[in-house]
Amino acid sequence: MKRALVSVTNKEGIVEFAKGLEELGFEVVSTGGTYKKLLEAGVKAIEIDDVTGFPEILDGRVKTLHPKVHGGILFRRDVEEHVKTVEEMGITPIDLVCCNLYEFEKALKAGKPMAEMIENIDIGGPSMIRSAAKNFKDVLIVTDPKDYDAVLEAIREDKTDFEFRMNLAYKAYSLTGSYDAMISRYFADQVHDEFPDILNISLKKTDHLRYGENSQQSANAYVDPYVQHSLLDYEQLHGKEISFNNVNDLYGAVACVREFGDQLVTVAIKHSTPCGVAIGKTGYESYKRAYEGDPTSIFGGIIAVNYKIDKETALEMKKTFLEIIAAPDFDDDALEVLEKKKNLRLLKLKNLDARDAKYDIKYLEGKALVQELNTKLIDEMKVVTKKQPTEAELSDMEFGLKVVKYVKSNAIVLVKDGCTLAVGGGQTSRIWALENAIHNNPDKDFHGAVLASDAFFPFSDCAQVADEAGIKAIVQPGGSIRDQESIDYCDEHDMTMVFNGYRHFRH
Repeated sequence: MKRALVSVTNKEGIVEFAKGLEELGFEVVSTGGTYKKLLEAGVKAIEIDDVTGFPEILDGRVKTLHPKVHGGILFRRDVEEHVKTVEEMGITPIDLVCCNLYEFEKALKAGKPMAEMIENIDIGGPSMIRSAAKNFKDVLIVTDPKDYDAVLEAIREDKTDFEFRMNLAYKAYSLTGSYDAMISRYFADQVHDEFPDILNISLKKTDHLRYGENSQQSANAYVDPYVQHSLLDYEQLHGKEISFNNVNDLYGAVACVREFGDQLVTVAIKHSTPCGVAIGKTGYESYKRAYEGDPTSIFGGIIAVNYKIDKETALEMKKTFLEIIAAPDFDDDALEVLEKKKNLRLLKLKNLDARDAKYDIKYLEGKALVQELNTKLIDEMKVVTKKQPTEAELSDMEFGLKVVKYVKSNAIVLVKDGCTLAVGGGQTSRIWALENAIHNNPDKDFHGAVLASDAFFPFSDCAQVADEAGIKAIVQPGGSIRDQESIDYCDEHDMTMVFNGYRHFRH
C-alpha cells in the first residue's frame, strides 16, 4: 500500500483530497490539526506519532523532523543500498507529501508582534516540501489546493510521469523560496538593513497581459506580497483588460496625484509623462483646467484624480477619448455616463496615500539597480535673486516641482495658478526641453508663469529663453558651478529665482 503524508495549514479541500487518496489505495498519515480534521471527516488517518514512535513536542515545533519521515521521503527507489537501509531500519516509504505552510504573510499583514511572527515561521513544513521536491522522481509533492483534483486524476489514470512530477516540484520550490524571501525581508526590517547584501524579493503573478510595451513582447503583471498596501491596488469597474503600458502610465499618474495630498487635483498622463495637471475648488474645475493644459496630448491618455467623480465631471470626461479614468470613487450616475464607452477602463483606487513600498528597481538584463523611492520634494526654498517671489509664485513653484518629479529628464514644467501650461521632457539638452515646451504651445500666454526644472541650469540660456517668453519666476535645485550666471541674468532682468535644493531626475 502506498503512503501519503498530509500536513496543511490551509485546509481548503483537504478532506476531499484525503478521501480521494484513500479511494486510490493510499494510507494517509497526518499531523496535529490536520489529523483531527481528517479523523472527524471519517478519513482513517494515522497520527504522525504512530509512525515516528515519538510524540510531538515543544508545542508542535517538532513533529515531522524525524528519520522515519525524511528517510521515507528521501530514499532513492533505484539505489539498492537506499532500499536496503530503509528496510533494515523499518522505515515505510512515503510516496506523496501534501503540505502547505504556516501563514507568515497573514501574520505580517495583521501586524502581529515579533513573538507571534516567530511562531509563524514554519520549519517542518519547508523541510518536508524540500525533501519531497528533491526526490520528485519517486515522491509526488502537492503544495497547492488548486492541484488536488489534477493530482487525483493523474494517479487514477497512471499519468504521474516525470514531467508531471517535476512541475509539482517546481511549484514546491517556488513556494518555499517565496516564503523564505518574506521572512528574510521581515528580519531585514527588524535590524534596519535598508539595502541588504542579499535582497530577497519574491513576486507573485496576478495577471497575464495582452502584450508588453510592443505587440511582439510577452508580458505579465506581478505583485510584491511583502508590500501590504500598494499605490496600484485598484478594483476595475468597467472596460477592457489593462495593458502593460496602461499600468506603467497609471503608476506615474497616481504617484503624481499622491504628491498633492488633500488638494483636489487631476493628472493627465500620456506615454508616462504628465501632459495636464491642475488643482481646483471642485473636481470638475480641476479636470477642466487639466484638460485645457494640453487638450491635444490628453487624447488617448490616462486620467487619475483624488476626488469622487460626479456626473457633471463624467459628462465632461466623456467628450474625450481616454484609456483609463482612475479615482477613489464614482457616483452611480457618473458610472452610468462613463460605462457607455465600452472600452474605457474605470478603476476604483484603494490606497491613494500608500507609502509601504520603499524600493525603486530597474532590472537591466541580469543587473539590477535598487534605490529608495524619491519621496522628498524640497530641502529649502532659498531665494537667490534680489527680487523676492510672491506668495502666488511660491505656491506655483511647489506645484511645478510636484509635477516635474514625474517628467522624463531633462524636464521643464511651466505653471500658472495651479495648472500646467506646458511640459517639456525627455530631451538631451535642458534648453531643448524648455524650447519644446514653449514652441509646442504657441497659443499660451506665459506672462506671469513659473518655470520648474528637475535639475540645475549649467548656463544662463534657460533664464534668457524664459524671460523672452514672459516668465519671471524660476525654481530649480541649484548646485551648478555656474549658478551665478543664471542668478546674474535674473537680477539684470527683474526676475526671481529660487533654489529648492533637491534634484528630480527621472530616467
